[in-house]
Amino acid sequence: MNKTKQAYFELHIAVALFGLTAILGDLISLSATVLVWWRVLITSMSLFVLIRFGKTLKGLPKSLILKFMGIGVLIALHWITFFGSIKFSNASICLVCMATASFFTSILEPLILREKIKYYEIGLGLLIIPGMFLVVQSTGSDMIFGILLGLTSALLAAVFTILNKKFVETTDSMNITFIELTSAWIFICFLLPILFWNDPNLSFMPVGMDWVYLGILALLCTTLAFVLSLRALKHISAFAANLTVNLEPVYGIILAYFILNEGEQLSTGFYYGAAIIILAVFFYPFIKSFFEPKPDLSRQ
Repeated sequence: MNKTKQAYFELHIAVALFGLTAILGDLISLSATVLVWWRVLITSMSLFVLIRFGKTLKGLPKSLILKFMGIGVLIALHWITFFGSIKFSNASICLVCMATASFFTSILEPLILREKIKYYEIGLGLLIIPGMFLVVQSTGSDMIFGILLGLTSALLAAVFTILNKKFVETTDSMNITFIELTSAWIFICFLLPILFWNDPNLSFMPVGMDWVYLGILALLCTTLAFVLSLRALKHISAFAANLTVNLEPVYGIILAYFILNEGEQLSTGFYYGAAIIILAVFFYPFIKSFFEPKPDLSRQ
């Protein structure tokens, strides 16, 4: 297998692992906030080994570290609302909501990075709205709060992705991830006392299969998926990578259908809405290549 084919293979594994995240969130019995606390703790510990026990962090400016720590707080809130969406609705609905992140990005990226507004991105993002309407219409009122949490999670994902893009060239990606996830863990440590004060009966320790699911979530769906996606980017274009990553909700919904039997909970209207949203996201790279000059692939 040549390096390009291997890169595609590894990237698809990474995207499938990203899609598996929602299923594991449904299977783990812990509340969303406690679940994220364990996830970022285990992931940060594994990354600490990968960055050679902090040696690669030396020399980073304190101002830059503080910026990444702030982004880490946004990531913590993103994951809490992400898993909260799963708990209050289901994995499939959460994944469809996450697909709207591209719509939020099309609006916020020009504002945050002070770039020219790309009207084709906003137009494509608006196509997501009818799909989202179908999803909401086809679900019960008891899942509306889960949908709102999912849309909030997508908004937060758009914001921290844009901020990461702004600062990504300043240091190694592994360093950035370690700082952000460690600060996310510290932030959640401050939230836990409030959480348990409001609900003293809340479970903190994982039980039974929770340990297995958490290990898969942290080590495979986070650390391994991150490493595989970075390795793949060395051998394929950004366009191809973006196109593959857009398959995440597809993989996730398929996995949820077979593993969680969510097909019994969802109507035909949901799948029509999901199809509209996923197609809009999937075709984004093609539309972008039409409106913008093609990149020089020899430099990638």
